[in-house]
Amino acid sequence: MSGFDNFNTDFYQTSYSIDDQTQNAYDYNNAADPYNNRPYGNYDYSQQAGCGSPGMMQPQQPYTGQIYQPTQTFTPASAQSVYGSSFEDEPPLLEELGINFDHIWQKTLTVLHPLKAADGSIMNETDLAGPMVFCLAFGATLLLAGKIQFGYVYGISAIGCLGMYCLLNLMSMTGVSFGCVASVLGYCLLPMIILSSFGVLFSLQGMMGIVITAVIIGWCSFSASKIFISALAMEGQQLLVAYPCALLYGVFALISVF
Repeated sequence: MSGFDNFNTDFYQTSYSIDDQTQNAYDYNNAADPYNNRPYGNYDYSQQAGCGSPGMMQPQQPYTGQIYQPTQTFTPASAQSVYGSSFEDEPPLLEELGINFDHIWQKTLTVLHPLKAADGSIMNETDLAGPMVFCLAFGATLLLAGKIQFGYVYGISAIGCLGMYCLLNLMSMTGVSFGCVASVLGYCLLPMIILSSFGVLFSLQGMMGIVITAVIIGWCSFSASKIFISALAMEGQQLLVAYPCALLYGVFALISVF
């Protein structure tokens, strides 16, 4: 230990101290930066953090996901939730289009059987699939007889439906839609197809043709008036409804005969 003490006593002695170094550094900083009047130890950094500029980066939240398995922040909507729960719950395409073969068959049987009671709930539907088919069939049978009358068929059908629509709305208390009138008159055109088919086989301008034509007109008008009476609850007015129907189907009969 004596050697170590001798070393300390023999070391170069100077008047420099740590206090002088601190004072010199403080003086140097004040001289270089005249706006800084406070020492570093007393500087308030909370003011700088509270009134920082908007461009400064804000502290980010720590990443909590796993490597190669990032956390999913957005859950996309599935196709089933957008378009429906399941494709099995979707109605058939024919049902969406308003085509029901069961009702078409029941209406056809009602027309073919004039004495059969008509179901007003079914007849009140706006079904134009069957009438369109029957109009095309009527025009096709006329075409087989050498008569191109498609324009007359559709033109007379439109005018007749409009006239019956106005007449039935005046006669009935509940009223009727134009689609329902067109549907009933189109279905009752089915016996007229039978008449035009006879015109392909033989001439309808003789006595037998006149009788067949009169029967077909009465068949069509009676079926149409029966359906209108049952659908619109017009009891006791069947003859009043059958007369304008007979006039309409008489025009179709004239096209078939002549």
